[in-house]
Order: sequence, then structure tokens, then C-alpha cells
Amino acid sequence: MNGVPEFPLALPLILLALILPFIPRLARGVLTVLVPLILLGVLLQIEPGTRITTSLAGFDLIIFQVGKVNFVFGVIFLLISSIASLYAFHIRDVSQQCAAVLYAAAAIGLTFSGDFLTLLIFWEVMALASAWLVLARRRPASNEAGFRYIMVHFFGGSVLFGGIMILYAQTGSLELTALSPDHGLAAWLILVGVAVNVALPPLHAWLPDAYPQATVTGAIFMSALTTKSAVYVLMTLFPGWPILIYGGVFMALYGVVYAVLANDIRQILAYHIISQVGYMVTGVGIGTALSLNGTAAHAYSHILYKALLFMGAGAVIQATGKSKLTELGGLAPKMRVVLVLFMIGAFSISGFPLFNGFISKSIIVSSAGKAHIEWAYLLLMLASVGTFLHTGLKIPVFTFWGEQRDLKVRKLPWNMYAAMGVVAFLCFFYGVVPGALYKMLPFEMKYQPYTAYHLIESVQLLIFTFIGFWVLRGKLAGEPYIALDTDWIYRRGSSLALRFLVEPINAGFAFGARCRSAIVSACSRSFHNPLEWFRLRSGSGPLFNPDLERPSLGALIGTVVAMVVVLGIVALAF
Repeated sequence: MNGVPEFPLALPLILLALILPFIPRLARGVLTVLVPLILLGVLLQIEPGTRITTSLAGFDLIIFQVGKVNFVFGVIFLLISSIASLYAFHIRDVSQQCAAVLYAAAAIGLTFSGDFLTLLIFWEVMALASAWLVLARRRPASNEAGFRYIMVHFFGGSVLFGGIMILYAQTGSLELTALSPDHGLAAWLILVGVAVNVALPPLHAWLPDAYPQATVTGAIFMSALTTKSAVYVLMTLFPGWPILIYGGVFMALYGVVYAVLANDIRQILAYHIISQVGYMVTGVGIGTALSLNGTAAHAYSHILYKALLFMGAGAVIQATGKSKLTELGGLAPKMRVVLVLFMIGAFSISGFPLFNGFISKSIIVSSAGKAHIEWAYLLLMLASVGTFLHTGLKIPVFTFWGEQRDLKVRKLPWNMYAAMGVVAFLCFFYGVVPGALYKMLPFEMKYQPYTAYHLIESVQLLIFTFIGFWVLRGKLAGEPYIALDTDWIYRRGSSLALRFLVEPINAGFAFGARCRSAIVSACSRSFHNPLEWFRLRSGSGPLFNPDLERPSLGALIGTVVAMVVVLGIVALAF
């Protein structure tokens, strides 16, 4: 390590999360900003190939290792953790600060883990810490969204754990290595578990459900860490899987369509996370050096401009208390600085020349063309049109211009402007100096984005998208309705499961408990007075209390079904 002490980079962040409640508020803010920056400086000095190993319960674990792929993810995770902490510098809720730091620690620990067990531990810690950033808003809607978020991620973690156990039984090793379809059920279960955190439809609904309900500052961390850490895992375990090309392209289009339909500004941005992650998933599926470089570059760029967009949206919510397009409008004269900074993020995500999105997105699209996957190339270009339509035009037009409304605008703290300014500068810097990003990518990079053909192609798409928006702007203003998504299945399914599964099983257990109580009572009386037994046998006294409620047919059926399921599981286990 070139003289750098050997320790997992997640450890100082974990310790910081533990001691934050005992530190004065100003010191808490300073430490949450500085510690990730110090760790970033440490990471830049670590030699690739460095690893730290240990043993736990007979398992050999690689709790920290630095490679070509996870290096770039570690850099951006630490950088955005510091900037997001600056954005949250003013908050007084120490629980949010602890959860955010622990969330960042888990993302760093996951990224630099070298075995499945360490990865799984940080995977679950990340789910719990991020869930608190939703629950900490302390509203009925955020409480419900937070608990749905926890349940979905626990489901994904359980599937991931099952795949890891099967893989360990097959190979006898927990070390992270690329998987192939030859690994069978284990590989597919791990893929499904990772797909939950990637937000691959139809496993995606937790993201647009929870992110708009998160706290203003917590949403910045959430937009950066969960899906992108899952993209890193995909790059490590599943490069070159063709199914990811189909899934990624579908994600890119699916997210765009729902973003156009959405009304809440943070839900629009949340759906577009799905779309942009679709580009990354496609790059992993293509599996070439160019596409994997594009995936890492786009993850890096996306974290920056999406954080800037969520910061701008959060500033609007902080200042006005409103988050829906149908409740906003006319804010441009009152929030000029926020508008300018938000538009830098909008230009970046839309692929404007001179901004980082123009660089990273085009690498993935070009990799599809060079791999002769023309249909993916064309559909990813189509998804780019939708990006500019809703994020570059719909949100700013109907939030900052649009219908004038009598909205009171509260003053924003200085640190929110400072954080947005830093990210805006980085979006522009990496767009003008792409070589600074290329140096961190896992493979040698010689891609030149500023060609005449690419510039003309991009400008044409942007111009025609603007014309289409202007013609249809009356129909794109947003409506105060809720778009139906796949979360309907488990929202509706929960009541059905409660009625036909949980309630009958509970009734069956309750009937069994009453029967047991009656039997114990009868036995007790019999042993106390032996003649009582003969009286019960002769029918002169009821063995069961006639006042006991008889089980319903549904309860009996539910009990039988539960017993059959349990016996089936036992039979399969042996």
C-alpha cells in the first residue's frame, strides 16, 4: 500500500456512524464531509491488487481488495458521500446523519469486498440504513413506502443468499468470480437478487415508490449508492450475459415512458434512474472492453448529474413545500441560482456536448453499434430522446416557468448551494476533460466523443425533441393521478394473502391453542379427581367447552395447506 496503513475503507465510516450521536452538531457536519474526502485520498494511493483477508467461523474472507473495476466505483462513492454530506450540513436530525454515513460505509464495504459473505453482509446493512432515510421523513406515506422498501430488499437479499449457499455447495469457495450459465440455479438466483437492487423491471417498483418519499437530503445518497453498487456487482459477476442486453434496453425505455407520465418531480427523476441504469445493464450484457468502460463511466457520470438533479428538486421542496408539477410554476425569478444549477444537471443527463453525460452515454451506445447490435443501438438512441423530453424540458418548464402560482419561497441554507455548485462544476469538467475520467476506467480507453458525426447526431436529436415538446407541451404538463406500476401486484396481493393465507393459518393455530387448553384443563381435573375421568368418559360432562368458537372451513383448509407446505419443505430438505 505505498506506506498507507492497511484497513478496510468502510471501517472509519462505520466508526463515524457509531460516534456521531455523541458529537456536537457543527462537528458532526464537518466530520461527515471530511472523512470521506480523507478516505478518497487514501484510496488514490492504494496499489491495485491490494487485499486484506481474515477468517470467520471457518470461512476465508477477503474483506477488502482493490481492482480495476471497483476502483472507479469507490472513487465516486466516496466523492458523492462527501458532497451529499455538505448538502445535508444544516440538518439537525442525527439519526439521518448516522444512517447516511452507515449507508455510505456499506456501499464502500460492498464495493471492495472480495467474497460473497462480506458482500452479503454489507448488502443487507445498506438496505437497512437506506430504509431509514425514507422512514425518517416521518409521514404516513413515507412510513408505508419505507416498510415496502425494506420488505422488497429483504426478499432480494434472501434470494441472493440462497444463490450464494448453492454456489458454495457446488464450488466450496466464497470468492467473488465471474459466473456463467453453467453454474445453473445458483447463478440465476444471484442474478435475480442483484436485479432487485438494480431495479430491473418488474422488480423495480420500490425505487419510484420510496425515493420521492425520502427526506430531502437522504434522497441524494439513495440516488447515488444502491443501484450503482448493484451495477458494480453485475460487472463483476455477469459480464457478457446476453440476457442483460435485452433487460437493459427494456429498462431504458420503460423508465423513460413512466418518467414522462409521472407528476412528482422526484418520482420523474426516480423513474429516470431506471432508464439510465438500463444503459449500464446493457453495457454489462454486451461485455466488451468498450462497453464495460462505458458502464463504469456512465455510472460515475450518472451519480454526479443525478445527484445534482435531486439536489435541485430537493431545493424546490425545501423552499416551497411542494413536489408536484401541478402544484408548482413560476419559480424562475425567485430561484434563479437553483434553476441554473438544475439545468446543468439537465443538460448533462440529456447528453448535451460539453457535459459529462454526452461522454459516458455515447460510449455505451457506440459499443452497441461496434458489437453490431443495431436494434439496441437504435432503441438506446430513442431512450435518449425521452430523457431530454422529461428531465431537460418537462421538469424545468413546469417547475420554474409554467403557470404562475402564489408560492412562498423560503430561504435555502448556504451549504445546499455549495454542494450543487461543486457537482455542477464536475459535470462540466468531465465533459470538457474526459481524459480525467478515462484514467480511472478498468480498460485502456481511446474513445473520442467529439467527432463531427456524433456532434451533428446529438444536436439533431436535441432540436427535434425540443420541437416535439413545444408542440405537445399542453399534454405533458402532468396530471394529478398515480400511474399504475408493478407494485400493484404486492400492494393488492398483500390483502389477498392476509385474507386467504395468514388469517386461516392464524385461526387454525388459535383453534389448536384452545384445544390444547381444554385438554390440559381436562387432564388436570382428571388427575386431581380420578372420578372426573369416568364422568367425562360416560358423557356426563363435556370434554370441550361448548362456548369455544369452532374453526371456520377456511381456517381448517388454511391449516391443512400450511401443514402440507411445511411437510413438503422438510421432504425436499432431506
